[in-house]
Amino acid sequence: MKDQWNAAVNQVTVEPTGQGTLSGLSFMTKDVFAVRDHTNAAGNPCWLETHSPAAEHAEVVSLLLQEGARLTGTTHTDELMFSLNGENVHYGTPVNPKAPDRIPGGSSSGSAVAVAAGLADFALGTDTGGSVRVPSSYCGVYGMRPTHGSVSEKGVIPLAPSFDTIGWMARDPETLRRVGEVLLPQTTSGSGFSRVLIGEDAWELADTESKEALTTWLELLCGLAESHEAVRIAPQGLPEWMAMFRTIQGYEIWQEHGAWIEREQPVFGPDIAGRFSWAGTIERADQEKEAERRIEVRKRMADLLGTDAVLVIPTTTGAAPKLGLNGPPIEERRVQTMRLTCIAGLSGLPQLTIPAAEVLGCPVGISLIAGPGQDRRLLEWAASLVPAVTRIKSSFDV
Repeated sequence: MKDQWNAAVNQVTVEPTGQGTLSGLSFMTKDVFAVRDHTNAAGNPCWLETHSPAAEHAEVVSLLLQEGARLTGTTHTDELMFSLNGENVHYGTPVNPKAPDRIPGGSSSGSAVAVAAGLADFALGTDTGGSVRVPSSYCGVYGMRPTHGSVSEKGVIPLAPSFDTIGWMARDPETLRRVGEVLLPQTTSGSGFSRVLIGEDAWELADTESKEALTTWLELLCGLAESHEAVRIAPQGLPEWMAMFRTIQGYEIWQEHGAWIEREQPVFGPDIAGRFSWAGTIERADQEKEAERRIEVRKRMADLLGTDAVLVIPTTTGAAPKLGLNGPPIEERRVQTMRLTCIAGLSGLPQLTIPAAEVLGCPVGISLIAGPGQDRRLLEWAASLVPAVTRIKSSFDV
């Protein structure tokens, strides 16, 4: 059944199994999370046809139900989660409520649209290369990618395991925090961050309009910290980091899904078909080389951030692209965006995106990246920070 936003795959309802932090809230899940007696399509009809209904809920779904949340549906995704656009040749494109003539972003497109449209209080997605952060930015909602490995992936279809994370989206930072309280381990202590780091090489990727629109937020964040400084994130350059990310990711994707693709010969959209074909050509030696280099990236970022700093970057290079673009323009936009999203991806770090401004009436997000395991602190800081920044901005606007 389709809703007017084409966000939902299935409007399956599962009642809470307990009461707790999330009582009274509704949620939806990207169609890669196991829901008992439901068969995931993962954005592709062939996947649906060749897989069976789930015997049990994914572990995170069970946790949310136990804490009082009510599941109200599963949501569309790009085919096998391998895109950042949200356009699906088989099931159509979810409608971006904040910019209907533009893409919603992917691959957690349906989840972002469901939240933005008010169909659910929050939604689950997966984020490997940016699939929670990008649609959150394009649809004007809050989104959280946690520290890699901090949230259980049991019962969730994988893409590239050393990057896969379970993320979530909400219309306000307090709901985002409450979901994190349920899903995240108790690993951090203390409150707030004393240092703000401005990632110069990341801001250089944003278009002029987005930089200008996000300047007020950036300045206010710096003003609220004890200290701030500009830093170069990637000594080798973010294009080099993105290439590293893609090699490791592509190899892992083919290890996960190559056998199924060769056996079943599924029909993919042209861009996604091309990516899977390329992934099948990556040699193990190349993957191992880049995986070794990734260790250095993770150490650098952990040392840079410690436990008291946040790195501030634009979530995407700009507002969502127009619907229906194809070929080199949209692929170049994807590459540029991944130069931003690979920072947290390679480092395994938590990243929270905030709907901070608009460009030509379209949302653009600003992101906070914290050190490993600082997820709860990041969520708590954002929940207190956003109202403070909003009040200050309002006084400026009067």
